[in-house]
Amino acid sequence: MKVMLVKDVYKLGRAGDVKKVADGYGRNFLLPQGLAVLATAGALKQVEKIRSQAEIRRTELNSELKDLATQIGAVILNFAAKAGETGKLYGSITTQDVATAIQEQTRYEVKKQQVDMQPIRNLGEFKARVRLTMDLVPEVKVIVYREGEAREAGEAESTEAEAPVEAPAEAAETSAS
Repeated sequence: MKVMLVKDVYKLGRAGDVKKVADGYGRNFLLPQGLAVLATAGALKQVEKIRSQAEIRRTELNSELKDLATQIGAVILNFAAKAGETGKLYGSITTQDVATAIQEQTRYEVKKQQVDMQPIRNLGEFKARVRLTMDLVPEVKVIVYREGEAREAGEAESTEAEAPVEAPAEAAETSAS
């Protein structure tokens, strides 16, 4: 099925693009959500209008969220988790956990669908990407450390700014080896 995108769709294309998609994806997701229309002759005549409007919307949104992107890019998330002797977690740190932690620190609502990462199942340092728009994708540093070892440093970190953040990372590196 050929569709013309009305809005930007992550991992598919930008507004105004004509794409060939699976019938079910177009019929069950893109068309009902208003993200695309069937690529008919009449719709193809409106491609330039849709592209120009989408470009204006995209630049406005990017300028609004630029400050937020720099703020999110500076965030360092620390998670205390129970782990075995090999450094493997008994649970995992999911996109929902990361989205909630970002929301607590920045006061901006981040949905779990905007966080792009695999579930974290080991101790250490990881990067998670947050999709604000197609162009703005800041990276967040996620540090996972053993629950009992870095407890004091984790509590001190909430009261002080940057200095104690290094303590959980060192604890996680030493405990992982």
